[in-house]
Amino acid sequence: MRLGGIGFSPPGPGTLPVPAPPPVLNLAFMHPAIPRLLDLQTVDHHIAALRADLESFPKRIREADLKLGGARAALAAAKEAHVKGQKERKKFELDVEQWKERARKYRDQSGAVKTNEAYKALQHEIANAEGEMAKAEDRQLEIMMAGEDVERRVKNAEINLKSAEQSVAIERKDIETQQGAKKKELDAALAERERALAPIPEDLRILYDRIAKRHNGTALALARDGQCRGCGMRVLPHIIQLLVQDTNDEEVYRCESCGLILYSLEPVIAHNLDAAGGNAASVSTT
Repeated sequence: MRLGGIGFSPPGPGTLPVPAPPPVLNLAFMHPAIPRLLDLQTVDHHIAALRADLESFPKRIREADLKLGGARAALAAAKEAHVKGQKERKKFELDVEQWKERARKYRDQSGAVKTNEAYKALQHEIANAEGEMAKAEDRQLEIMMAGEDVERRVKNAEINLKSAEQSVAIERKDIETQQGAKKKELDAALAERERALAPIPEDLRILYDRIAKRHNGTALALARDGQCRGCGMRVLPHIIQLLVQDTNDEEVYRCESCGLILYSLEPVIAHNLDAAGGNAASVSTT
């Protein structure tokens, strides 16, 4: 169990890291509720981490669905472009037929005209109709060639969508499996919290909850090397002495700066306690 900020000190340049000695709770030298409060705090930190994980699952599912939504949108856009191309192709096919019919009609009329002016006018209309027909045929050919690219886009989009559906289905199943496991773990942790809470006196429960609410789930801090490891402020030597006395079974002591409940892991050597002076310190009782 990791307690109140115990860990490694960063090594200096060119030195090897030296592990801190394992923490030792001297149960005979602290308030009897402290170990129980530490257990409760450990459980609460675990519960908070589980709830944070559970809150992330809906977002992960939405992100997976967005991948699928993107593939579907790409297919829809490709199909829309294909339909649009088909409509344009039919439009220019109709234009070709209309201009072809108009040129044929002008040719039929040219045999019945009696003046050169009328004949020239019909020839001009025939040339114009044939020119428009050629433009429509060219445009029709461009659309046909573009349509082949669009058809390939549709096929690729269909393949991509199928692949996305398979990968997202696997991802969702994995997320839902993890989510179910986390829910079971949370239920177990909540039950464990009830067990950890049961032996703690009511007044300390209320104090613990009030402090933890202000400090993101942390209510206790280690007093070590003359400091509160919760905020870094100095703890007066006589308070540290009180934390490790074998008669300390009625009061808990709090850091005067941050308000966290203080505890000590190991008895403090007397001459170290007497060495420090000053008033930067800290504690208050319950």
